[in-house]
Amino acid sequence: MRADTASLTWRPLVVEDAKASAELLNAIEAVDGIGEYYTEQDTLEELIDPYADLERASSAVFDGDLMVGFMKIRFKPGVEGVHRVFLDGGVHPGYRRRGLGAVLVEAGVAAAKVVHGLRHPTRKLVVDVQKGEHIAGLAELLGGRGFAPVRYFQHLKHPLGDAIPDAAVPAGLRVEPWSERNDEDFRLVRNEAFEDHWGSAPMPADSWRNKITNHTFRPEVSFLLRDAANGAPAGMLTTSCWDADTEATGVRDAVFTLVGTLRNHRRRGAAGALIGHALRAAADQGYDRASVTVDSANPSGAFGIFENAGFTRQIRFARWALEA
Repeated sequence: MRADTASLTWRPLVVEDAKASAELLNAIEAVDGIGEYYTEQDTLEELIDPYADLERASSAVFDGDLMVGFMKIRFKPGVEGVHRVFLDGGVHPGYRRRGLGAVLVEAGVAAAKVVHGLRHPTRKLVVDVQKGEHIAGLAELLGGRGFAPVRYFQHLKHPLGDAIPDAAVPAGLRVEPWSERNDEDFRLVRNEAFEDHWGSAPMPADSWRNKITNHTFRPEVSFLLRDAANGAPAGMLTTSCWDADTEATGVRDAVFTLVGTLRNHRRRGAAGALIGHALRAAADQGYDRASVTVDSANPSGAFGIFENAGFTRQIRFARWALEA
């Protein structure tokens, strides 16, 4: 079924759409229930992403002044192999089952091909969509357009309180908090640690500032692990907290956005030490819980490390992919 677009206005997203985008995403959250709420600043960060080509690869759909749907593409700055382009989007619950989602998905695939042709034309293109697998109608929408589920990501949560024990740091390592001085060490550890992670690509400095050390970043719960003998970085953990989530739920959530250890420090307790240290710090600073989203097939055993630290499974997200 095709959407009746006669009464709707279509145009590319612009940064001035931050407020309307936040309102749409919060309306979607009220029905889909994945635990993500937005402020205007949150959506602005996504709109000013240096690797989102809004003019060529986004659409905003309006019914009067109300944004009722959107799609946008995020491309990879550097590619060594497959260029996995991310397609994000959504439809206001009051406008679903009219074919609008199908139009947006098809427009997103077309836009991905345009951006891919401009950025990495010699590479293979795959279009990825990641959504909570419980969302009604999602499998039919994506599966009907050639997408197939290729990976699953588990969202885990850990309640915080006085029962969080102090973390034991392995001999020969030391932990230090994030600072402006060691910020680049964090980024470099992330890039090296994630080299063997599925679909990962190096994160340049501008993307690091946009996605990690933005207004949601919590430096007081972000830590770097170093070799005590030579000072070389060994691992890192970054934390964010979304004020919109806290306001909506009353729960202050320390979200572990990145956790990584270099390969020569794996299987030695380094990741567990970082996680335990961050849990204790978050509890001491009044956070109600910690959460993280983990690739279920993570090659470094992250899933088991988090479960051993006391995290429990919540929502599962499916990654859908289309070879375009």
